[in-house]
Order: sequence, then structure tokens, then C-alpha cells
Amino acid sequence: MKISEIIKHIRDGLALSQNAFAGTVGVDRLAVTRWENERSVPNRIAQMKIYDIAKENGIELFDRLLQDLPEHAENERKIILYHGSKSGIDGNIRPISRTRCDFGKGFYMGTRAHQPLTLIHSFEKAALYVVELDLTDLNVLHVPTGIEWAMLVAYHRGMLERCNGSVLYKRCERMLTGYDVASGSIADDRMFYVLDRFFMGDITDKGLTECLSSLDLGKQYVALNEKACGRIKILEKHEISELERLFLRDMSERNRRHGIETANDICRTYRREGRFFDEILRDAE
Repeated sequence: MKISEIIKHIRDGLALSQNAFAGTVGVDRLAVTRWENERSVPNRIAQMKIYDIAKENGIELFDRLLQDLPEHAENERKIILYHGSKSGIDGNIRPISRTRCDFGKGFYMGTRAHQPLTLIHSFEKAALYVVELDLTDLNVLHVPTGIEWAMLVAYHRGMLERCNGSVLYKRCERMLTGYDVASGSIADDRMFYVLDRFFMGDITDKGLTECLSSLDLGKQYVALNEKACGRIKILEKHEISELERLFLRDMSERNRRHGIETANDICRTYRREGRFFDEILRDAE
């Protein structure tokens, strides 16, 4: 969303003229006119002031940020997805994410734009990409949501080293072998906390499964190799302004609080049902 449209959206929400809005922000009317006509951009201090004014008056922006983006779609073998980058894509797309990601190294894309947006909100050069993935002739592994998905995530996060060499470890180690793309639930801001509680031994596998079913998680597609990355086409690039990052930070914090509340409720409900992560590892050993 263009910053000019954001400012206009906030000003309309306040029902203020350009002159009145300028007085509230602490600038002259011509500055607001230039912002809304895309002739200039407010500096960092002005953007923070505009954000404070919007928050004080209960004006939310997150849903509005997503309105101009193409919707996730699947057309035969082609899929519209979203990728969040902390500093932008330079050169060809490659499978070079951090090793400790959900499915290991790869190029990560989500079916919902808000998920990558909340992950990159704190980076000044952040950008959201709308991409098209062509799955023709690619081997795709669809990981079902459940304990198998959780253990695969645990393996790639280095949480299974204690049972290295076990059947469980080897199964996770080999699960993605021979595949170009992996697809499964996204461990988003809400699930990060839930998974941490499971790995720490506060939630059983039964509780984790209930969390997974209660949270409406989007999917992620991960290009695991150069062949799969070569099938990705960038359709749009959206740079993230300071003003947008502030609203995205709020959404990220709300999502995390939701995850904490969900995990705590499920801890109480299913604290005696199922196995704890430590017990699963012990059995695997």
C-alpha cells in the first residue's frame, strides 16, 4: 500500500481536513498535500507521529495493507504465494534461508500475506514479494498438520539431537529426500509459543494437536533446491514503510498473545493426556 494512501486513509478516519491534520501532526498543510500527491514522503519522526495519532484514535491499518495485494490462488499447477524479505532479493532466487527454519534451508513462501509481513516488520529494508510458483514436474511433499509435522520442525530446529541415530531421527532426516518442494502448516507468531511450550515439556502431543486444530494456520511452500527456485517468478515487490512496520508490529504482538492464551488454555485442559516431548525422545532412544 502506498504511503500516500495510508495517510489519506488515516486522515479520512479522523474526519480531518488537510489543514487540521497538518496541525495535529505538527507540519504545514502543504506537507500533507505533497504526501498525499506522492510528491514527497514524511520523515521517520512524522511517520511515528502519524502512527501515534492513529493508535490514539483506534484507527487500525493491518487489513487495509492487504487489500491491494493479489489473493492467493491455485491454477492447475501454478500458485500465487507471498515471500517476506528482510533486505530485498538481490539476484536470482536461491534456497539459502537459515538452516534452523521449519523445513531446513530453502526459499519460503506463504499462502497468506500477513504471515511474512509480521516476520519482517522490524527490518528497515524489508520488502514483501508476490510470487508465482510453477509446480510442473516438481516433486512436492505435503506434510500433514499434526505430530509428524511438529517432529519435522523439531528436527530442523536441532531439537532431536538427543536421539540422533534413532528411527524417529532417521525418519525426519530422510523425509524431504528426493523432493523439490515441501508444503505444510506455517509455525506463525501464534504457533511459535505453542511449539516452544511443547519442546519445553509444558504441553503434551495431545495438547499440541488440539492447538493445531484450533488455530487457523496458513500453509507454506518451501523451494528446497535450485530447480524449484528456478520455477519461481516474482510478480510484484512492495517495500515496507516505517508507518506500515509500526502497524505490523502491533499485529505480530497480538498474534503472539493469542498463541500464549491458546497454549495456556490447552495446557490446563490436556495436561494429563498424551505424551510430553521428553517422553517421545526417551521412547525414540
